[in-house]
Amino acid sequence: MAAGGRRRPVGRTGRRPGNPATRERILTEARRAFAESGYTGASLRHIAARAEVDPALIHHYFGTKEQLFLTIVQVPINPAEVIARIADGPIDSIGTRLVGTMMDVWESEAGPAMVATVRRVLADPSDTRTLQEFVAGQIIRRVIAAVRPRPEESPVRAALVTAQILGLVVGRYVLEIAPLATVRRAELVASVGATVQRYLTGPLPEVGS
Repeated sequence: MAAGGRRRPVGRTGRRPGNPATRERILTEARRAFAESGYTGASLRHIAARAEVDPALIHHYFGTKEQLFLTIVQVPINPAEVIARIADGPIDSIGTRLVGTMMDVWESEAGPAMVATVRRVLADPSDTRTLQEFVAGQIIRRVIAAVRPRPEESPVRAALVTAQILGLVVGRYVLEIAPLATVRRAELVASVGATVQRYLTGPLPEVGS
């Protein structure tokens, strides 16, 4: 890809495949549940009921709801590892680490699969909403928690950071918009990282002002 760089391996944990028919039925109903209710609204108990299986089977085959979702969208990363990398360091540089780490992921061996996933998701509005919920709720929310803002500020900060990060990765790696796709990585980490840092720790405008 135009903005590709040195590819770095990104780990992800896995589980035993299990019975193919049962796994596929769970995946089919999970896809429908996420499309209808979004990531937040789809519960494992509801998915299990639709698939006519015991909820314990979902845990056995996939683990958590997060792992089930990642299996469906075929994202080959472990969010916990990514978040740990971002949170490991001073708060006053967490914005730069967030941008740098996300770019590491997209420029790793997982990059082509991530691009394919996002292109597929963008073709379906319901999938797009689910991905936005997942990124905001399962990744950005955990980064926000490390900053410890006032509770009433967390949703606004999370929305701003999510928009910035999704805009960067879609523009650079998926749509390959010029000149964003060819700007040097270090320049983007510095400039976008500063904006993300402000969204995470800087003052926010008063709601309604």
